[in-house]
Amino acid sequence: MTAIPDTEAVTSRPMARVAKELSESSGFLLARLGTDVKAKAIARVEQAGYELYDYSVLAILAEGDRETQAAIADALGLDPSRLVALLDSLEKRGLVIRQRDPQDRRRHVVSITAEGKRIHARLRNLTREVEADFFTPLDPENRKLFHTLLMQLVAHHDPRCAPDLDLGAPSLT
Repeated sequence: MTAIPDTEAVTSRPMARVAKELSESSGFLLARLGTDVKAKAIARVEQAGYELYDYSVLAILAEGDRETQAAIADALGLDPSRLVALLDSLEKRGLVIRQRDPQDRRRHVVSITAEGKRIHARLRNLTREVEADFFTPLDPENRKLFHTLLMQLVAHHDPRCAPDLDLGAPSLT
């Protein structure tokens, strides 16, 4: 068994810093912050008994009447077999309903239930709390500016995230 050193004998080390070259990279900083906020959101949603993908599926379905499984998988960049497992779980909880598409019996369409809408609202509030806490260092004006800049980037690199983007709009909240 190793003896625990006396606290006075332990010397304090300076905080390890990221290389200056990395901290000068906007891509590195964006990835680092994205990983951090995602980890916080995952933890918060998991505390409520759900996965972040559960929230994503419910959010997609809450915007429309119904979606095909393929459209949901594509929107989330998920392997269809992974989506089936997610939908199985959501269906068992009474949050979604899957039915054969009347226009094409080979496809399934998914719709959100009233309970699914309630859980969606709860998970949306949890993720908004995480974001509000995460963006605390920015004042409201800078939060809007940051979001506007992110929307410009996403419109160029992944338009699925900004399908109705109007870059001339004064506010994107």
